[in-house]
Amino acid sequence: MIVSMRSLAEALATGTVILDGGLSTELEARGHDVSSALWSARLLRDDPGAIVAAHAAFAAAGAQVATTASYQATVEGFGAAGVDATEARRLIASSVALAREGQGDGWVAGSVGPYGAMLADGSEYTGAYVDALSVARLRAFHRPRMELLAEAGADVLACETVPAAAEAEALIAEADALGIPVWLSLTTVLDGDGVARTRRGELAADVFAMAASVDAVIAVGVNCTAPAAIGAAVAAASVAGRPVVVYPNSGESWDAVGRRWTGTPGIATDDVPPWVDGGARLVGGCCRVRPSDIERVAMMIRRPDHKGSWLTVGGEPGPRMIRRPDHHAGQRMGLPPVTAMRAPEM
Repeated sequence: MIVSMRSLAEALATGTVILDGGLSTELEARGHDVSSALWSARLLRDDPGAIVAAHAAFAAAGAQVATTASYQATVEGFGAAGVDATEARRLIASSVALAREGQGDGWVAGSVGPYGAMLADGSEYTGAYVDALSVARLRAFHRPRMELLAEAGADVLACETVPAAAEAEALIAEADALGIPVWLSLTTVLDGDGVARTRRGELAADVFAMAASVDAVIAVGVNCTAPAAIGAAVAAASVAGRPVVVYPNSGESWDAVGRRWTGTPGIATDDVPPWVDGGARLVGGCCRVRPSDIERVAMMIRRPDHKGSWLTVGGEPGPRMIRRPDHHAGQRMGLPPVTAMRAPEM
């Protein structure tokens, strides 16, 4: 059914919106095995209720946007796990209904991870694969999932953890052709001069400018990046003329060879106001950022002495237009019944 609600793009023009945290690492923290090549997408098939519960925990902590469990969900990836193409498409689409059920009245962002996420070899953090793939090939790879998520009712697509300019070009060109609103989020590093660059070494500012020239792009920014590198990325993104999206990792580092996290977790909330003052309008967390972290980020942004504004209308997002499935949509897709759970006490 059609519900009159405010679009996320309109919301970002008037205030700061809180994004969720790391869905897959939250599921892992709750005892679920996400070590397979499908990562959290495995639970779309094996335990959809766990996904709803994780979404609900972030929503209870203050997140206004739920990001679907489709980052590593592709027809090719499911195929390698023995899932046929028809079932794979159903599972990808179901991620939107599960996010909607857990989030409640907030927005749902359909997660579109990079090509390297499907390879499950850590190359999403290098972008090395783009040397062997044309923009046309990358567009063809991303198109089916983008279409499925949009048709399932996602309010926006989150093209995220993008490591290279060529893949960013492919994603925004495909979004433009399909008429789907997206945000583009790079994963970046600092060069020797403290300037934000993609994992392939391109200037992040150049990629943001390219993305901002496309009407379908409602925000540009950075995710899956160390908190210390966020300030430079915000500065690079803010000149592109679009709202900035920021969702860093916890501060730990992922050892792709040892498959473990090292370092000290947690976003320093004192870092958040400078990001917002620099243009960040969609703020959350990525890997290892838990509901308790999002709660602290939300509280920091809502502080009366902060220049940013907390976007609420009667405690809920304002008017927008979305295609919203009802809370039994997952069952109609053939999923077992799930119930949104209250977040555990933190």
